Amino acid sequence: MPITVTPLANLDERTNDVRLRTAALINDEILPREGELWPQRQGAALSDEVRARAREARDEVKEKVRAAGLWAPHLPTEYGGMGLEFLPHAYMNEILAYAVGAAGLFGVVAPNSGNQKILAKYGTEEQKAKWLLPLIEGTMESGFSMTEPDSAGSDPRSLKTTARREGDEWVIDGHKWFTSNGKDADFFIVMCRAQDATGEEGRSGSMVQIIVPTDTPGVDIVRGIGIWGSPTSDHCEVIYRDVRVPLDNALGRVGQGHEAAQDRLGAGRIYHCMNSVGQMWRAFDLMVERALTREVHGGLLKDKQFIQGFIADSYIDLQTARMMTIAAAEKVDRGDPEARTDISALKIYVPAAYSRVVDRAIQVWGAAGVSNDLPLSRMYLGARTLRLADGPDEVHRILIAKNVLRRYESGGSWDFAR
Repeated sequence: MPITVTPLANLDERTNDVRLRTAALINDEILPREGELWPQRQGAALSDEVRARAREARDEVKEKVRAAGLWAPHLPTEYGGMGLEFLPHAYMNEILAYAVGAAGLFGVVAPNSGNQKILAKYGTEEQKAKWLLPLIEGTMESGFSMTEPDSAGSDPRSLKTTARREGDEWVIDGHKWFTSNGKDADFFIVMCRAQDATGEEGRSGSMVQIIVPTDTPGVDIVRGIGIWGSPTSDHCEVIYRDVRVPLDNALGRVGQGHEAAQDRLGAGRIYHCMNSVGQMWRAFDLMVERALTREVHGGLLKDKQFIQGFIADSYIDLQTARMMTIAAAEKVDRGDPEARTDISALKIYVPAAYSRVVDRAIQVWGAAGVSNDLPLSRMYLGARTLRLADGPDEVHRILIAKNVLRRYESGGSWDFAR
């Protein structure tokens, strides 16, 4: 079933144009060919010939995306991207998420896309030439190495990996895991706690992100961590032992590491929720399609009151999640400081709503719903994982409560109409 996208009266002409042209490519080039483009997602063993045909098919679609001027919405135009502003990009994301793997065919592949944005903003010209351009050209892969097994990911103050200055080098020691794209990366961006007795690079104890080539002596990629029952993944455990890289590999200044991470995560939370909305949209369409055609106990599913309740509840979840996300995105776009509270609220609500919508769709599809023939099972696991990614629900609840209480303690109250 194609995604239905029409112009929205409240959006500018360019944003509507991007939405419509993105939907056209999704409907014409990706949805009818999902099995051909991503045969590995069916779970079967694949021959080299089938893999090669799939790569060719994906390259074909990528060329059409480039020709349509829709490649790499997250990148500035000087680096071959669309230079898309925050809000249009958010609207584009919900459409990209509707189809399996579509974002990658539009040049948005995590963690590379996030690393590209950070390199473009904080990197020196030398760093951009050495790391950013090859990343954009596809001749390099990257990973992001922040989370640690012995430190709470929700508390950046607990990170223990250190970067100690010795002469003109950083010496890195630490233990990370869930380092994204760990198997294929040519370099990692590693979050470290700087130690510099000279004070020339910045205050000791401050956070810094450092570019570390994966072939540097002392970088030990221990394993791909098994996730949700799979024996392995590309999220890797990495140990850094006396890893030496030039001082020039610091990305931005010492002390900017946390800021750079928040740059990545702040917008990322909105984008993740818009992605969730797009996938909820797909799950909803699949559920209704099944209800219209599946006969059971003498009639169609659509005529059963249980199923009608599923449809109504999923409609409410989807509409609410979408409106919350767009409202927060609009606040971010206009620089409203209250956006932080809304981002935390939607970060809690949207993954939970996403789980409910997909769960109902699986129930309506029955055995097929948990099979690899449909994208629902992957969506279900993704929705549960999202309750941990970019900060667990509990931390966001604390942030909401603190922001609300601070307002009331100062003699004000909350303006829900703002």
